[in-house]
Amino acid sequence: MRDFEIVVIGGGHAGIEAALASARLGKKTLLLTLSIENIGKMPCNPSVGGPAKGIVVREIDALGGQMPITADETALQFKMLNSAKGPGVRALRVQSDKLAYGKRMQEVLLSQKNLTVKEGMATRINADKNKITGVTLKDHTEISCDIIILTTGTYMAGVNMISDEVKPGGPDLETTTEDLSASLRELGLKTFRLKTGTPPRVLTSSIDFSKTKYEPGTNAFLHFSELTKEILPFEKQVPCYMTHTTEKTHEIIQKNLHRSSMYSGVVKGVGPRYCPSIEDKLVRFSDKPRHLLFLEPESLSLDTTYVQGFSTSLPRDVQEEMTHTLPGFENCVIKKYAYAIEYDAIDPIQMKPSLENKFIENLFTAGQVNGTSGYEEAAGQGIIAGINAVRKLDGKEPIVLKRDEAYIGVLIDDLTTKGTLEPYRLLTSRAEYRLLLRHDNAMERLVDIGHEVGLINETRYNQYLEKQGQLKELKEQLKTTTFSLDDPHVSSYLKSVGYEADIHRGMNGLELLKRPNITTEELLRCIGLPINPELAEKCDIDIKYDGYIAKARREANKLKAMEELKLGVDFNYDEVDNLSLEGRQKLKEYKPATMGQASRISGVNPADIAVLAIALKQGKGK
Repeated sequence: MRDFEIVVIGGGHAGIEAALASARLGKKTLLLTLSIENIGKMPCNPSVGGPAKGIVVREIDALGGQMPITADETALQFKMLNSAKGPGVRALRVQSDKLAYGKRMQEVLLSQKNLTVKEGMATRINADKNKITGVTLKDHTEISCDIIILTTGTYMAGVNMISDEVKPGGPDLETTTEDLSASLRELGLKTFRLKTGTPPRVLTSSIDFSKTKYEPGTNAFLHFSELTKEILPFEKQVPCYMTHTTEKTHEIIQKNLHRSSMYSGVVKGVGPRYCPSIEDKLVRFSDKPRHLLFLEPESLSLDTTYVQGFSTSLPRDVQEEMTHTLPGFENCVIKKYAYAIEYDAIDPIQMKPSLENKFIENLFTAGQVNGTSGYEEAAGQGIIAGINAVRKLDGKEPIVLKRDEAYIGVLIDDLTTKGTLEPYRLLTSRAEYRLLLRHDNAMERLVDIGHEVGLINETRYNQYLEKQGQLKELKEQLKTTTFSLDDPHVSSYLKSVGYEADIHRGMNGLELLKRPNITTEELLRCIGLPINPELAEKCDIDIKYDGYIAKARREANKLKAMEELKLGVDFNYDEVDNLSLEGRQKLKEYKPATMGQASRISGVNPADIAVLAIALKQGKGK
């Protein structure tokens, strides 16, 4: 008999969601972590959400995950980004109290039924005939299990670097192991080196904020989770600030570039394209006279500010010198110096869309070990890995989110179809159907899946249905209500937003809402009807963007047929005649799950897809 059904290795954001999903779905689960105190740690920026990432957190909520709940509970500031732009790019971001966030996650895990949390270092993944049998710990303890979910983040063969000072370790020089990734290579898996970094932390009390720009949050009831009923009042929210580099800053960095880990040859791994170090920014964007920096509080319990955008691996004396050139930082005190970290990751091409490994059965991977960056991307993968591990044990088909269903689907499809050579970051530009993947409609897209797998209970699902019913009633009310210019309130409002002469004497609400600047909330206010701001905003988006949404849906539906044509890991491409040489090589290497995935592989051309479609009809390759 196995010790556990599912073992999750790693207590970061991916491991938390994977372990909770597994345990909540009734499986005997072990979360193996190096330190219980470090569960839910935010080693980089103290925030959750942002462009694309904030929508991922909403999707995790719709699937029944924990990150959105904890993010709301421990937020210091709520801000809706891109609020002046279209709904396809709007995203919530919260400034987090990183200590409170980690502590809350620890409480949730330690009280979760079916979940055991154990401190220990995994040094070997055990498999028999390419099927998982268990894990060996550093103290030689062997734990047997049916499935392993590997979520090691940046802890596999981690190396910390400040200039030429190189020390083995995970974030903040915590314990690391080379044995674990070595055991994966022994099993035949391909690993590669990646690099990331973090900026200095400065004593908040030593910053002169009068020389910086004030960045408040959004004064509205914003939240990631539909379970959230109260948030920190706006007047109690903690502000962020903004400053910038100066000519002197750039001069100091350029003069010491040869002392950076990145430019001295110490760094071997590839760094993040979309979150580069400050020295990398200066080299790549040499024409820019300055770079913006965001000043973010780390915790109410700490007197430290995170200098977002100032990541570096320059030596301590240079960090001191260049930090003091920033406006407001002339007399600052650095509490913790910046450093770079390099680590082992697994080539994500080796994953199925379910996040199970293609070559080692019952080995699932999620988070930065798959080559991604960011807490949100990790958590999104974690909940999918946890759900699919349970479904594998139960003999059910895995949940595979499509590109028009979720940003999580875009993320996983990109990783398993294209792979990555650098830390992958999710962006709105990566989603061709981003108008379908909005902050406001995450529940509509995914709650049925969350309910079907068992992470959304009946009470919560019925609350969602009730809310949808209220939205339908509101739209019907707008359709059947005539707004007349004879009403002074209506006339005054329409005039204030630039309409009067071209509006008929009486028009219903749906007709009026298709015009720019007119909103449901203000129309309801004109006729004295009660207003639910969230429903009103949702109504605005659905009505104003109806034509665009319908067009995007039609485009997505055209590709559905391709996504439903299954290929699979065992498809024999050597049986298919007339494939191009490169196409055949890429198809055999990447092993796409569907024709849709095959069509997105670089090097597989349209002619290859046409040939493959004919072969499928003829029953070849199976």
